Amino acid sequence: MTRNETEFKTALPSRPSSATSTVPVARDTLAWKIDALELRMVGWWAQHGILLLRLALGVVFFWFGVQKFFPGISVAQDLATNTISVLTFGHVPPNVSLPVLATWECLIGLGLLSGRFLRLTLLLLFAQMAGTFLPLVFFPAETFKIVPWVPTLEGQYIIKNLVLISAGLVVGATSRGGRIIHSAVAAQTAENTQNLHARFRRRFHRNPEA
Repeated sequence: MTRNETEFKTALPSRPSSATSTVPVARDTLAWKIDALELRMVGWWAQHGILLLRLALGVVFFWFGVQKFFPGISVAQDLATNTISVLTFGHVPPNVSLPVLATWECLIGLGLLSGRFLRLTLLLLFAQMAGTFLPLVFFPAETFKIVPWVPTLEGQYIIKNLVLISAGLVVGATSRGGRIIHSAVAAQTAENTQNLHARFRRRFHRNPEA
């Protein structure tokens, strides 16, 4: 191991200085109890939030996907099939595109619910989400009452996908085993370590853990 590698291996991120003093904190006050309760709540959210977010996304995609197997049930059916028809220059009829789209969404849902093949699942999710915004361009008369400020119900249905995309990004950010850290001090230390590892990989073209 070279000298530079040793420095990267042994370097520890600087810990943020604490503004707290050594003055003992009274633990029987209402403020301390509220703060302790908040810490427990935030800790629970950090521990389980990503899992719940992934499961919620999975339910939404699978639920909406299953509806598309039954023509006439999904409110997004016509916009979806018309958009695919425009993209394929009319070569893919609705009776083909609708079950393909339904299968696509169900696969995304099952992947999110099971947590297996998550990277492929997220790739399918982002590809599908990109297509969902095309009706805003292809069919503005159907998706807006006043372009581009007042969307119709169908337009609102599409715009809300921004939330799904953001949720997918958060789930994807932890797909390699990352977690949410609710402590500001611990998060700063973890970020410094992560940046150190990134510099190591860029310089030596291998993982520092190796």
